[in-house]
Amino acid sequence: MVFKVAVAGASGYVGGELLRLIAMHPELDLGAVTANTNAGQPVSALHPHLKSYQERVFVETSKESLAGHDIVFLALPHATSAEVAAYLPESVLVLDCGADFRLEDSKAWEKFYGTAHAGTWAYGMPELTLASGGKQRENLRGVKRVAVPGCNVTAITLALAPALTAGLIEPKDIVSVLSVGTSGAGRSLKADLLASEVQGSARAYGVGGVHRHTPEIEQNLAHASGAEVKVSFTPVLVPMSRGILAVNTAKVSNSFSFTKLVAAYEQAYGDEVFIQVLGKGQQPNTSSVLGVNTAQISLSFDESAQRVVIVSAIDNLVKGTAGAAIQSMNLALGLPETLGLPLDGVAP
Repeated sequence: MVFKVAVAGASGYVGGELLRLIAMHPELDLGAVTANTNAGQPVSALHPHLKSYQERVFVETSKESLAGHDIVFLALPHATSAEVAAYLPESVLVLDCGADFRLEDSKAWEKFYGTAHAGTWAYGMPELTLASGGKQRENLRGVKRVAVPGCNVTAITLALAPALTAGLIEPKDIVSVLSVGTSGAGRSLKADLLASEVQGSARAYGVGGVHRHTPEIEQNLAHASGAEVKVSFTPVLVPMSRGILAVNTAKVSNSFSFTKLVAAYEQAYGDEVFIQVLGKGQQPNTSSVLGVNTAQISLSFDESAQRVVIVSAIDNLVKGTAGAAIQSMNLALGLPETLGLPLDGVAP
């Protein structure tokens, strides 16, 4: 069966990546591609690399333009998706790549986003280990509304969840520092993202627990651990266009051993196609996951500091957003989970 799919907000980086993956998916037929200020422009003007859709033109995002589709991806700014989702029929599978429906705590949403909480949808991270048993994957089968995770959130959550589920690290002493490519900030022009400002430089942002991904990270890791989790999370903007390298450290619990840690990750991810736990002496590299829906993870133990060091690497536009959306869509539709998602990356 072929499903007709629309992408709202297709002119941005995430929208463009969705179009690239849709073109490779054998069960998807692209319908409307919408934009706001870029409506009326050809797809080639903003995504010249997408040869499959060069003749397509962006249309305005509206109830009329999104009507008649089986699937709608929302690649819209935060607090905008809820407005569009409100007029989409319940029979349509809707996947929101923004933050509107990720958080369960309305107070946390209002604190970090400053608007009314729109609600909570099924969370689109299939590999997330749960303290209650199993993985988040089972909560995605057959659903019609999916909240796609944040990219920084994915890098941290996948790195730490198995250790917390196994009770091998302390849940309230976690520090994560991420090197993040500029595409993670979106396509809209910002003075601090100009090439002249980024080239040859690195800069921390969202410092001091104010980054909007913080409550989502803690929410996920609480589900993994079964207890409250506190994370000190600092992203660092670095001069690369895409990719995230997350260095996560945590104090070990009384039951910790490195052998148990390795076993926990083998149990959690040994059968996961899109997660690669590297062997001793190997470290993740953002260039190794470029263009694919894969997360690389390494495990280390700093014996002197009694802390684990778990490093992860993802492509923020694929495993961090668009790839996760396609993966969750496959589960919701009952399709093979890996369908349409490339396993081989590109040379750096």
